[in-house]
Amino acid sequence: MPTLASSLASSYATALRAASEAAAGQNYPPAALYVVATPIGNLADITLRALHVLQLADVVACEDTRHTQALLRAYGIDKAPSQLLAVHQHNEAQAVQDVLDRLRQGLRVAYVSDAGTPAVSDPGARLVAGVRQAGLLVMPLPGASSVTAALCVSGIAPDTHQHGAFVFAGFLSSKAMERAAEVQALAKEGRAVVLLEAPHRIEALALAVAVLGERLLTVGRELTKQFQEIATLAARDFPAWLAQDVNRTRGEFALVLHPATVPSTKGPDARILKLLLAELPLKTAVKLTAEITGEPRNALYELALTLKTG
Repeated sequence: MPTLASSLASSYATALRAASEAAAGQNYPPAALYVVATPIGNLADITLRALHVLQLADVVACEDTRHTQALLRAYGIDKAPSQLLAVHQHNEAQAVQDVLDRLRQGLRVAYVSDAGTPAVSDPGARLVAGVRQAGLLVMPLPGASSVTAALCVSGIAPDTHQHGAFVFAGFLSSKAMERAAEVQALAKEGRAVVLLEAPHRIEALALAVAVLGERLLTVGRELTKQFQEIATLAARDFPAWLAQDVNRTRGEFALVLHPATVPSTKGPDARILKLLLAELPLKTAVKLTAEITGEPRNALYELALTLKTG
């Protein structure tokens, strides 16, 4: 009776052939590190180029050798245990030297994290830096990313005052006081902010961001997977949303805090700012207006400059 792994490998046999036909004619120099994005949940999101490089690589450096071996077998790619090299947050400094040794032998090394694009809130950044400092090639193979997946379903209009700009904050601190301080800093950030969180910490994060009140938050749970869920709600309603269904605390999360609303020049906030600007230095007027109204200081600063020069 065929196993799940063998059934998956059989179903991806056509993809492997397509990958070879599409990508084999390109240049894949030896003695290079290939940073390979892998799916964040849906195996079909792998790219043809990624499949080809994973087949071609002499060594696959990875966050978890067991996880990566299972992933490779699902695609029908066979690698001996000796071809897999563990590179994770606890050994990355030493592992850099192990990778450099193999690259100097002229080998092609592919690096993958457990899911998504390596070196973005995942191990790999030190490895990339070490290889580049050694004067060796680093080749990016873009693909799945929870960051861009969450952004593209958040519905943030590109014609807002921030013109589509965003900040990637990743995982906030696991310590309550530090996390609360980080959220207070985010309250002053006018651009969209992308956050990541694990299931065992999502309730704590929900309580922390609830202080942001009416500011919109898009929650992406289990993106690209069978039980994917996406919702946009006020930050203050996030804890209640989680509590509505016990399943909502399961799975990986990517969240987008929407851009802060810019105060209207015709609204009460502009009136307060105008009054203070008439009596105080610009920075002091902005600081006091932010404390009175709760509006982001950077947005008020831009408004103050407009009022001063208008």
